[in-house]
Amino acid sequence: MEHLTISANGAKFHLVRAGSGKPLLLLHGWPEFWLTWEPVISRLSDRFSLIAPDLRGFGDSDKPDGPFGPDGHAADMLALMEALRIDRFGVVGHDVGGAVMQPLARQAAGRLAGLFFFDFVYPGIGPRMAAPDRLNHIWYQSFHQMEMAPALVGASRESCRLYISHFLKGWAHRTDAFDDVLDAFADNFFKDGNLAGGFAHYRASHAGRVAMMKGEAPKLPPIEVPTCVRWAEHDPLFPYAWTDRLGETFADLDLAMFPGVGHFPHREDPDRAASEIATFFQRIGWS
Repeated sequence: MEHLTISANGAKFHLVRAGSGKPLLLLHGWPEFWLTWEPVISRLSDRFSLIAPDLRGFGDSDKPDGPFGPDGHAADMLALMEALRIDRFGVVGHDVGGAVMQPLARQAAGRLAGLFFFDFVYPGIGPRMAAPDRLNHIWYQSFHQMEMAPALVGASRESCRLYISHFLKGWAHRTDAFDDVLDAFADNFFKDGNLAGGFAHYRASHAGRVAMMKGEAPKLPPIEVPTCVRWAEHDPLFPYAWTDRLGETFADLDLAMFPGVGHFPHREDPDRAASEIATFFQRIGWS
């Protein structure tokens, strides 16, 4: 794997690049950074050229000055791929990465060979996200918007590790999925600016999520790019039942349950995750 720092869209981005073949852009979620993809990268590098950046605010990429959401990340990623001289590519994303892929596909559908999603937020979830029995699952989205949040979580390395591990273990079905990298994740988020940088996504996304929870999300035409969604069977954050309206957002949809995992299929079962990714891109002729 090669570590690079690339200037694009007025910022510097850290990324890892590995393998050879058709390019795939891997977009992480929260609380993650490029390292979350390492097991998948090692399993796909013989078939694809893999680009795993740290989104702005995360890892070793530059930090935003304030709220920074999916539209900004999408513009960053288009500029990053231009800087790498990659015109057409496939995209794989999860969580925040999945939120970024939607405006990315609307801004530059012609550059995208296909979209592969693990669990993520999309408009069809609607008011279900704020149902009374879900409130204990989404509290962090409000907390992350508070000015004190980075200082509280980052008061010590141990408090940072405790907070990050709460989600990496609590959202996983195979709760040991991150055990081998937990210290690396804690150290990464304890770096200057990385807690606030990740929280910037929630500050920027708040108005759109409130509109979604009210059932007032803007009606947009469905995305035409070939799309594959593999949604975890045991995700405590985003239940599989919430996939029922994906067809309203994606016109060309291949949806199936990903069995035996929680919120992080790519870490909990990387063998199957890599196989599902490769199979989809092979089916659409991008391999």
